[in-house]
Amino acid sequence: MSLVIRPATPADIPAITRIYGHSVTHGTASFELEPPDEAEMTRRMQELTGKGFPYLAADSGGELAGYAYAGLYRTRPAYRFTVEDSVYIAPHSHRRGVGRALLAALIEACAERGFRQMIAVIGDSPQQAGSVALHKALGFHHVGILQDVGFKHSHWCDTLLMQRALGDGGETKP
Repeated sequence: MSLVIRPATPADIPAITRIYGHSVTHGTASFELEPPDEAEMTRRMQELTGKGFPYLAADSGGELAGYAYAGLYRTRPAYRFTVEDSVYIAPHSHRRGVGRALLAALIEACAERGFRQMIAVIGDSPQQAGSVALHKALGFHHVGILQDVGFKHSHWCDTLLMQRALGDGGETKP
């Protein structure tokens, strides 16, 4: 499979909306209960890219295989050097290296922008073994579990927190 990682564009919104909608409807990686429409996904993309955050697409032969983006981990000013990653893969592209390519590119793009820490917030972690393994393979380490913080698809879900330093991390001042 030939895969190109590139900045996502508004033309990708229909595919991004489908990929995310499938995840919301059928999975527990996102704690949203109803899939947002294209207008909302456009608004979210514009908000992130307008603030200089990376928003990437994985193109496989002209078809969107997945997407990833980063945004602030928290909005308080002291968190300004810490981002949270999000990676979503089309169902037909799972276990083909798409997530790894996207996350590696996202890590690089965030480090280039001067961010120092990346946080992965992985919902319903027992069901997200692939996401946990992906993050671990790219240098993230387990920092905690928030138990029973979400209720979706008739069961309580935890949130696993993983963290990775970017650039100098906390070794030097920004």
